[in-house]
Amino acid sequence: MESEQTEKDNKKTAESNQKKREKQSDSPDLSPDEDYIPYVPIKRRREKKLQRLVSQRDNRQEQKQSENEEEAEDDYVAGPKAHVSLIDQAVEVKKQKAIEDSAKTDAQKKLEEEKAIMEAVAQRKLLASDRELAKGIIYTEPMKTTWKPPRYILEKSEKDHDNVRQKYHIYVDGEDIPPPIKDFKSMKFPRAILNFLKSKGISKPTPIQLQGLPVALAGRDMIGIAFTGSGKTLAFSLPLVMRALEEEKKLPLVRGEGPIGMIVCPSRELARQTYDSICSMIEHLILDGYPKLRTLLCIGGISMADQWHTLADGIHIVVATPGRLMDMLEKKKFNLDLCKYLCLDEADRMIDMGFEDDVRNIMSYFTSQRQTVLYSATMPKKIQNFAQSALVKPVIINVGRAGAANLDVIQEVEYVKQEAKVVYLLECLQKTPPPVLIFAENKNDVDDIHEYLLLKGVEAVAIHGGKTSVFYHKQPGSKSKYSSQEEREFAIRAFKEYKKDVLVASDVASKGLDFADIQHVINYDMPKEIENYVHRIGRTGRSGRTGVATTFINMNCSEQILLDLKHLLKEAKQRVPPVLEALEDPLEKFKDLTGGCTFCGGLGHRITACPKLDAQRKQQLGNLSRSGGGIGGDY
Repeated sequence: MESEQTEKDNKKTAESNQKKREKQSDSPDLSPDEDYIPYVPIKRRREKKLQRLVSQRDNRQEQKQSENEEEAEDDYVAGPKAHVSLIDQAVEVKKQKAIEDSAKTDAQKKLEEEKAIMEAVAQRKLLASDRELAKGIIYTEPMKTTWKPPRYILEKSEKDHDNVRQKYHIYVDGEDIPPPIKDFKSMKFPRAILNFLKSKGISKPTPIQLQGLPVALAGRDMIGIAFTGSGKTLAFSLPLVMRALEEEKKLPLVRGEGPIGMIVCPSRELARQTYDSICSMIEHLILDGYPKLRTLLCIGGISMADQWHTLADGIHIVVATPGRLMDMLEKKKFNLDLCKYLCLDEADRMIDMGFEDDVRNIMSYFTSQRQTVLYSATMPKKIQNFAQSALVKPVIINVGRAGAANLDVIQEVEYVKQEAKVVYLLECLQKTPPPVLIFAENKNDVDDIHEYLLLKGVEAVAIHGGKTSVFYHKQPGSKSKYSSQEEREFAIRAFKEYKKDVLVASDVASKGLDFADIQHVINYDMPKEIENYVHRIGRTGRSGRTGVATTFINMNCSEQILLDLKHLLKEAKQRVPPVLEALEDPLEKFKDLTGGCTFCGGLGHRITACPKLDAQRKQQLGNLSRSGGGIGGDY
């Protein structure tokens, strides 16, 4: 019986456990007291964890935002004009600005307006190569050279150097400026160079050479400004010859190498004159036993085949005009890998003549740092800013005011009617003995004056930029076989050799050409820009000599240029004719403002009324309209 009862109990227990297992399989949810934990796939567990983290982040952000809002509500204080509408506040601001403007003087308003204009016309590109601009290469230290001033010069105090500069009216600006040196021997030039200077009648340096030569020899970038005829050519060509000579003695150049340095000029005649001067220096060096330096003249109108021997042997110095130089570089006749010296002669005139893009393109051929030197008689602020953008710690040397007339020139201004000017020329030619230089603005006027003088028996030659191959010797109408460039060179050479008494020229002859013995310059008409007038009259009164400049004016001249001329005469303490004195000067109400136009350098107007800037704007608009420019364009 007991066994049967035991079997029944076991059977009931088994049935009870079976029912429990079936119940658990039907309902997987377990109570907290049970130990069983169901399996959850890893994907679901990750999703739940991600949702939990996102929820926690959102909660923290909401909590932080609510705290910030509470702090802002605690700190917020309504402003004094919270109840005033925005329109009324804007009206109040305008009234306040009007009161401030009324408190400013006319001079202050004028200066603010001029500053805005100068910023608008500021150069957008640097005077640097494309490689340097692309890679962001910026040179912070000037180039080093082996030249050093003598010890006795270095031992002098800065006050002594300033006294020398003040004595010669030299104004300098820059860091660590080399000291001025008052004699060529102390500048450590070789005996051959001293003999060359002696043969030219040069015994001591001029003010621009006194300070400019030590700066250039020391390898510093510089801007040199001095009146015409002050010896700027020697100040930038002599350091280049010395550098080329040093490089040749260290390691002679071979075929395909060079140049060591380069001088870029705005006109062919000026480039030829600079080239001839450098060749004279080199000849004296050769006579004294120094190695030969090869110089290449790179200008339009001459055959480069004649100078092929120079290119074949390697060149030390290149004297060039921008157009032909660009052509030679593009054709890879030579490269600028070794070029360490670049001089832009008459830099402002070059840019005004439209060579700015060519200059920038030339810079793209440089592969390393170079010493950059700029010289001119007229260097407006605009050009100085353009140059300083790329020069490394430049030294600015100014002898007198930039754009000032040479004080050794007696300026005579005469009112002559347009139809009487040609006849009156003969009377003006009687003022001084030949040679005489006559300038005309128009190329046709150059030809007309030339032919008139020939008919009157005057020995005259003529040059201008667009001169054809028609060439007059003594009889009008007689043609010659000369090319245009040969004709221009013949005219310059004949005039310099005193074979001709009068040279009639356009402004192509006003830029830097050196005619040592000219006593009289006649301006047949007043140029459109005062800078051209300064360059024209600077052809006389050179190297300390006295000269005369006669200028014809009449009603055809613009009032703006006449006002510039009036102020220029007053600055030079020259006689101002009654016709100029009678002109009403709009700058009278701005007596507090010193100086003139910062764009062109004219003293009779400010940049707000600059005719040169206005002409450039009109030209740009004309180019824009001709090229489409979006003006009324069709789609």
